[in-house]
Amino acid sequence: MDRATARQRLADARVGHLATVTADVRPHIVPCCFVLHARTVYSAVDAKPKSTLDLRRLQNLKTNASCSLLVDHYDEDWKTLWWVRVDGPGRVIEEGDEHESALGLLAAKYEQYRDMPPPGPVVALDIEHWRMWP
Repeated sequence: MDRATARQRLADARVGHLATVTADVRPHIVPCCFVLHARTVYSAVDAKPKSTLDLRRLQNLKTNASCSLLVDHYDEDWKTLWWVRVDGPGRVIEEGDEHESALGLLAAKYEQYRDMPPPGPVVALDIEHWRMWP
């Protein structure tokens, strides 16, 4: 798969799996909605049921910026399988222009965010590396 195809597949995917690292250096992976913009992936803490808006992924990024986002396609026809992973430092954005811009991009991709804007912080993954298969 070439970079252009990988980029398109990442941009088109509806759900990704965000991996961060806990303070005790354990992997933490969660599904998330996201949007790709230039060289950054944005995901927001949305209003789906949660016990708190101070999620583990946010705590993790504040102590260790390393993160990855994985999207994939599975089918019983294994000739059609693929995955794309982007890696880089993550940031937690609580407010400001980039926060508002990210929420606008997410709302353009997800109708649910137009009806119910995410109330929490935004995670920004600044892409340094692309990995893909096949």
